[in-house]
Amino acid sequence: MNDIAAGSFFDPQVIADPFDYYRAWLPKSPVVPLSEGMFLVLSYDLCVQATGAVDIFSNDFQATLSGAMAEDGDVAAILAEGWPQVDTLLTADPPVHTRFRKLVNLAFSMKRVAAIEEDMRRVVVGLIDAMAEKGEGDFVRDFGIPLPVAMIAGQIGMENDLDRVKRWSDAFVDRLGRMIPKERELECAREVVEFQHHVKAKIDERRARRTDDLLSDLVHAEVDGERPLEDAEILSIMQQLMVAGNETTTSALAGGLLQLIENPDQMAKAVAAADAGDERTILNLVEEVLRIESPTAGMWRRVLTDTQLGGVAIPKGAMVQLRYAAANRDPARYPDPDRFDIERANARSHLAFGKGIHMCIGNMLSRKEMAVAYSELLTRLTDFRLADGHTPSWPPNMLLRGLATLPITFRRRA
Repeated sequence: MNDIAAGSFFDPQVIADPFDYYRAWLPKSPVVPLSEGMFLVLSYDLCVQATGAVDIFSNDFQATLSGAMAEDGDVAAILAEGWPQVDTLLTADPPVHTRFRKLVNLAFSMKRVAAIEEDMRRVVVGLIDAMAEKGEGDFVRDFGIPLPVAMIAGQIGMENDLDRVKRWSDAFVDRLGRMIPKERELECAREVVEFQHHVKAKIDERRARRTDDLLSDLVHAEVDGERPLEDAEILSIMQQLMVAGNETTTSALAGGLLQLIENPDQMAKAVAAADAGDERTILNLVEEVLRIESPTAGMWRRVLTDTQLGGVAIPKGAMVQLRYAAANRDPARYPDPDRFDIERANARSHLAFGKGIHMCIGNMLSRKEMAVAYSELLTRLTDFRLADGHTPSWPPNMLLRGLATLPITFRRRA
């Protein structure tokens, strides 16, 4: 294990299952040079340090990555038929980020999340009933995808476009991960443009007539005299909310169920908590799932000035990837870090949603969906097992990590 080379991080097999890599490198060097001008940050404390130093570690990395991974001419020609990418939330620094965050916070409030809990529970129960009719199924396909897609689609005015929301999200995720063949790059570019034109039509509708959804709130959002959002800005925010609102929650839901199946003692504790209406333990289960699964495995930063991190010199202009999935299994922060423990005292301190000003804006929605889902699943179904002969697999993606499929069997509880 300790012979793993730094550069092997880019091996698709390592990206798909990186934990041996983390265990090998974290004790030797919490900051790993990957190639000239590119570094990997593995430790919890250093990831936290970097997220707090926005004047050094910039989120304005889109142009740098685009330059390093220059668009193919055919891909660029397709994208030119849509709107340009605008730095808003994920790829912006203050004061630009501050403006967008204020406007989106106004629309994406805890009050809004609480208001949709009843609808959320209805969707969850409906999906469980549909699965229970068969006694088996692919949890990713039958539950993990449709729940968060339905929830975010309803919030962004696309409740009648569920299949397209998932297809468009997959396209954005594949482009973000940058580990796809040319044919898929072209397909993803076409999906991006289709998404943009579809949403632009809905923006025009909301400007003409306000409705009760998050998209309408964004179209009409104004805070402290800020100018309203422009079309390209709304498209950028909608893209990020759409992906963040379903892709990572799907991965966390499925990964968490697999953890429960593989750890019967923890499954028993979770079932007992669900039966007792022990919300505190269910919420802690959610946090432990997020910690150990870390569906957003890492995120880029661009270095604005010569600096040091963990004693390693990092030059101005370098790209640093904060590897949240490694930080969330750092033994200096989490004793016995690879053990799944739904009663872990500090589970909620994880970095699965990032930290600081760029903490995922959809974290409240994701946490609520997971808590409702696990409560209902564990009180309505039992005897969860992996389907015979199935070996779980994770498709390689540089930034996101989630199960491709999770075939399971189960029984309805009496």
